[in-house]
Amino acid sequence: MKIECTSDYVKLNEKSYPCTVSLTMDLVGGKWKAVILYHLKDEAKRYSELRKEMPSVTEMTLSLQLKQLEKDGLVSREVYGEKPPIKVIYKLTDFGQSFVPVLEAITEWGNKVVSEKGEFVQTKI
Repeated sequence: MKIECTSDYVKLNEKSYPCTVSLTMDLVGGKWKAVILYHLKDEAKRYSELRKEMPSVTEMTLSLQLKQLEKDGLVSREVYGEKPPIKVIYKLTDFGQSFVPVLEAITEWGNKVVSEKGEFVQTKI
């Protein structure tokens, strides 16, 4: 029997889930969490850099998703300076880095789907 099916539920940080897939989707699911992790996988970035790389996400959504990713231990937030303007850097933690192979698989699969069934579109600036 597969390990994810050997118990009635799984638990992480005082939260219970019916299975490991549910736990995983809680940590990285939704429209933006995996996208944020993708943009942080190669290097740490400031909030403004993330906003430029993801122009269709609202500031509130980005802020909330970063806080959730930080709370769940996937992203760390480092603040430099005490007076405005302060510098805030986001980067993947070791736990977040452990998700990079999954991100790369998702990216590869998405590229294949678009190549076979869709199209890559360039907008003119």
